[in-house]
Amino acid sequence: MDALATMPDPDGLRRLLTPSAIGSMALRNRMAVAPMTRVSAGSDGRATQRMADYYAAFATGGFGLVITEGLYTDTAHSQGYLFQPGLTDTGQCDAWKPIVEGVHGHGARIIAQLMHAGALSQGNAFRTGTRGPSAVRPKGRQMIFYRGSGEYPIPDSMSEPDVRAVVIGFAEAAVRARDTGFDGVEIHAANGYLLDQFLSEGTNLRQDRYGGDVVRRMRLIVEVVDAVRKAVGLDFVVGLRISQGKVNDLTHKWSGGEDEAAAIFGTLGGLAIDYLHTTEHEAWQPAFEATASLAALAKRHGRRPVIANGGLHRPSRAAGLMAAGEADFVSLGRGALANPDWPRRVAGGLSLDEFDGALLSPIADLENAEAYRRRSAATPD
Repeated sequence: MDALATMPDPDGLRRLLTPSAIGSMALRNRMAVAPMTRVSAGSDGRATQRMADYYAAFATGGFGLVITEGLYTDTAHSQGYLFQPGLTDTGQCDAWKPIVEGVHGHGARIIAQLMHAGALSQGNAFRTGTRGPSAVRPKGRQMIFYRGSGEYPIPDSMSEPDVRAVVIGFAEAAVRARDTGFDGVEIHAANGYLLDQFLSEGTNLRQDRYGGDVVRRMRLIVEVVDAVRKAVGLDFVVGLRISQGKVNDLTHKWSGGEDEAAAIFGTLGGLAIDYLHTTEHEAWQPAFEATASLAALAKRHGRRPVIANGGLHRPSRAAGLMAAGEADFVSLGRGALANPDWPRRVAGGLSLDEFDGALLSPIADLENAEAYRRRSAATPD
């Protein structure tokens, strides 16, 4: 008997596990690994063999697409965390080449997520201090499991030349990603990092052309997308990740509700991007009171393929979103960490392991994850 036939929403699951494409990129299924910061590169930002094994495991496990952790784009203020990988020079690019080849060798595609941390930077090997749209202290406290402590510092407000340098940094990193062999890039405009800081009213108090109403606050995102597309050409996949919640403000909502969502996604849909990647704590929940999910709003107003992320590790949740037509692809974070072979398990009707937060504690790096797995293997059932 077909293992999927015995599961809730079998049609949604079958669609999730059937081949598809994003732009020019053919995929063996609609399952993606979400970008997850793992702070496991060398101090010079170069990827390691441990990272190669980590990414290859998702490819061998059956995921069609792997999206990397955020890669910093310049040697000024983009780096967010110590031991974060970058894509700023030849050495860093060369370190990624065997990882890309390994993922390809196991039948998956790999996209580089490009990230500028802005005011949320907790560790930068190149510069002291932080930069953001305005001199506003970010909410919350630095993340201990990424080696941070205490409050975030108050950033210096970026000048217009600083902003132009950010745009150039994204474009140049995108070209490096293409030349390294990645199948595409994802522009990180979510989770409270720099591009999201410009989008958000509370962190963008600017009086110039980058501040004011939502259209003006989106200007930097638009300029980054346009510059990246111009730099890499039309045949290279370019996506964009966006969210309401932030790593330092998980419950944040866009103040204008669905009208603001329509304006944001309508603007994004008019850009030369191949997909939108939405992330919420629980992707199937209404984005605002008595309205559709954020993924559904992105499809409705953005008119681009949508990858949905957020608590979709249960097959019934992922299948339900697909069956309802609210997303075209699903990405997993915690579910992929607990089950690097999630697609193969689901296709075979096998049980899934539950995510354990100890996997990311005390530091959310790969060395700690390996130690956790050794402890788990040594513990009798």
